[in-house]
Amino acid sequence: MAEGTVSLAEVESSFRKFAMHGDTKATGKEMTGKNFVKLCKDCKVIDSKSITSTDVDIVFSKVKAKTARVITFEQFCQALAELAPKRFKGKGQEEALQLLYGLIAGKEPANVGVTKVAKAGAVDRLTDTSKYTGSHKERFDDTGKGKGKVGREDIPDTSGYVGAYKGQGTYDEKVKEDK
Repeated sequence: MAEGTVSLAEVESSFRKFAMHGDTKATGKEMTGKNFVKLCKDCKVIDSKSITSTDVDIVFSKVKAKTARVITFEQFCQALAELAPKRFKGKGQEEALQLLYGLIAGKEPANVGVTKVAKAGAVDRLTDTSKYTGSHKERFDDTGKGKGKVGREDIPDTSGYVGAYKGQGTYDEKVKEDK
């Protein structure tokens, strides 16, 4: 291969990665319109000047079969051939297509803007066991770990002088047995 040319295998690898993005049942052989637009945005095919997401949607609709909702890799190549001269004005068809392949080859779907777990101050304050007071404080040990049943129920302490003789009868009965 000459310098600056991109193999179709690299483009197909990116096609498969984007085709499977966000769909657990996808095989990677067919791409939806949503994933085609994502590929174009992530690979900077959409530049908001010469190509917009509307243009990409129109080209997707042109190359897919009338009743289909997905395109194959061959249809994907047709779509890129339609987008290439529009993206790279003033270049020849083949040169523009190679430049477009260069943008796509080796790319993967980006997870920009994916929602992260929120660490709000209110949640931290409510779950911080060191700030608990009253009966709730007794439910946790010094490390903040829950005590379980011991922390929830009031279990009487039966140790001590009175507790040791509980249920043993009275003093008089005990004295009579000894005689």
